[in-house]
Amino acid sequence: MNDAAVGLFLKQVEEELKGNILPFWLTHLRNTKTGGFIGRLSNDLVADETAPNGLILCTRLLWTFSSLALFLNDGRCKEMAHLAYQLLRRDFWDKRYGGGYWQVGPQGPIQTQKKTYGQAFLIYSLAEYYRLTRSPEPLAMAMEVFEQLEEHALDEETGGYWEAMERDWTLAAKQQLSDGDMTAPKSMNAHLHLLEAFAELYSVRPDRRIGIRLEELIEIFRQKIFDLHSHHFGLFFERNWERLTRRVSFGHDIEGSWLLCRAAEVLGAEKWGPRVVPISLDMAEAVLREGLDADGSLLFERDEQGQVNAEKHFWCQAEAVVGFLNAFQMSTRQEFFEAAWSVWRFIEDYQIDRTYGEWFWKLDAGRKPDLSMPKVSEWKCPYHNSRACMEAIRRLKMIQDEHILSGQTLR
Repeated sequence: MNDAAVGLFLKQVEEELKGNILPFWLTHLRNTKTGGFIGRLSNDLVADETAPNGLILCTRLLWTFSSLALFLNDGRCKEMAHLAYQLLRRDFWDKRYGGGYWQVGPQGPIQTQKKTYGQAFLIYSLAEYYRLTRSPEPLAMAMEVFEQLEEHALDEETGGYWEAMERDWTLAAKQQLSDGDMTAPKSMNAHLHLLEAFAELYSVRPDRRIGIRLEELIEIFRQKIFDLHSHHFGLFFERNWERLTRRVSFGHDIEGSWLLCRAAEVLGAEKWGPRVVPISLDMAEAVLREGLDADGSLLFERDEQGQVNAEKHFWCQAEAVVGFLNAFQMSTRQEFFEAAWSVWRFIEDYQIDRTYGEWFWKLDAGRKPDLSMPKVSEWKCPYHNSRACMEAIRRLKMIQDEHILSGQTLR
């Protein structure tokens, strides 16, 4: 790959971020009735302005627009970040107990549980908004959520964090993120996003207690969640970390491979890099070997019986681009760069909706988009694909500067 070829990759990613993803969310997100954000938009852009709003959508929008405002120096993104923050404080913040409600409607809270996954995104987004504004209030809110998790969600006996609490932070009877997830007291997913959140909180507020918890999370991934034999993450666990399923999520594996590296970077790469890089590369290699389809895309999952779900979900493709670029930067192995490029080409050819904008939520094994899936919902937002573009742009520029791939060609 020569510099011109890397430049082509970079140019396409930049054009996608600035020409499709950002304009879509700036144009279609506002709720004309409430002045806030819509909770649901169909694939063909029909808005349901009465749909409830989810904590995950609101916090991911806050993170996305804060990050884009910094990355692009774009005043429109800064304005949207301010709006997302105002809505978060007004609608989602529990003024009695602290933390964020899971779901709200026009009349107020609908689901009031404090799911650890949701509180992680609350911290993650508030830390990024603080990075943008340097206002003390969002940082204080993020620290308050951290303290609540410390007091109520941390399992000091066996390590890690419980999956869900009730509104008043008492332990929830049903430990489950969503109806599609296994009921289990601990999950990889919640811990992955706590890792992500604590890393970014520590980067703006290097409090030793946050650093200690971040170190503990890395060790939990190394010793409990990562499977040394399969080179994949376990997904759901008993309280004592006994694994409950052998299902494999290729998207979470490749996402986790680079988020672990980010956590190590924040803590200090010299000490934590040697503990994290071998696991990160093992997972990237396993996903490369087992998770890439013949068309260059990332497969969705493999079940207990070894059967592969060949659907192509948008967030998996986004995380694969970053994860494979990260693996290439650590190893300089050409096959990782080729994998990142192949996934990006798939995104360009199939995942992007050239009619209505943004990305299709998912495609079937034959690459046919599921048009029943919304463009905006409590789970569909610009967090994965905008972040992937920003990360890819940063990394491709570094690769250009270092001339790692000089003399090689794109396939």
